[in-house]
Amino acid sequence: MASGSTKAVYAAIGANSVIMVTKLGAFAVTGSGAMLSEGIHSFADVVNQSLLAMGIKKAKKAATEDHPYGYGQDSFVWALISAVGIFFLGCGFTLYHGVHSLLHPEGVNLQDIEIAGGVLLFSLILESWTMWVAYKAVDRSAKEIGVSFGEYVRKGPDPMGVAVLLEDAAAVAGVILASICIGLYVLTGNPVWDAVGSIVIAILLGMVAVFLVVKNRSSLLSQAVTPKQQQQILDILLAEEAVESVEDVKATVLGADSFRFKAEIDFDGAAIARQWIEQKDLEELFVKATANQESFHAFLLQYGEDICTALGDEIDRIESKIHETVPKAKHVDLEVE
Repeated sequence: MASGSTKAVYAAIGANSVIMVTKLGAFAVTGSGAMLSEGIHSFADVVNQSLLAMGIKKAKKAATEDHPYGYGQDSFVWALISAVGIFFLGCGFTLYHGVHSLLHPEGVNLQDIEIAGGVLLFSLILESWTMWVAYKAVDRSAKEIGVSFGEYVRKGPDPMGVAVLLEDAAAVAGVILASICIGLYVLTGNPVWDAVGSIVIAILLGMVAVFLVVKNRSSLLSQAVTPKQQQQILDILLAEEAVESVEDVKATVLGADSFRFKAEIDFDGAAIARQWIEQKDLEELFVKATANQESFHAFLLQYGEDICTALGDEIDRIESKIHETVPKAKHVDLEVE
């Protein structure tokens, strides 16, 4: 798992734990529905980011006989579970509370408005910091694979950094919305504004959850790697003297730091044969091969064996070169066309 995303996840867990306690404490003092919604929002963030941390741990497990390509895709499973958690725990409960408050408005105790304002400001600072940490992690990952920031958010192979970034962005927006709605309540005396704040925050969380569900579903369905990553390997293959063409290329994401590359290679038989010939004493070989019919027959059999071995060695050499040049290509399968 990308180290930047790991840092972002654990930073978010720590910050949101502090924020959650602070917001719920403010709700206990002020009775604000918007503050309760924000407290629930932060609680949902802590739970869901803990699920992301679990995914990071699971994805690091070594490959086994049952899972020969490793557990990298486990990160997508846990990120998907986290997204579902955002939808039901964050969006669902907050929406229910907002609608209930809208249908049955009650006065909100905001005599100690300084407390609510201080909590929101404190939350905004911490949420903005964790969002910045996540932004830097995602931006760095996007540059590594040669795509734009926006494209990485939509299709990048690391769900953890993106999930934290979007959750924190929603949190920052939620704090701002809660501040506006509480301010409108104070100015107008109408408790409906507090309920509206809860509903808007719920809708915001729902949008983030749906986006993350769609993104992780796509990753679990063997999403293709970026064109730049695929082209890196194609350039290596086509630069080889023994490779005439590359067909049926399939390069799919296995995890945040790994992908599989599979292709059918049309090898130049003459180039493979020349490599074999360079290692032989042709004069000695000619004498032995043409001594008699049995010698010639034995030579042909051995030649077939040697060429197959030479082809296998060439494939192994090319695969090793790909692994060295493109470290994230953990599994390279080259088939002879």
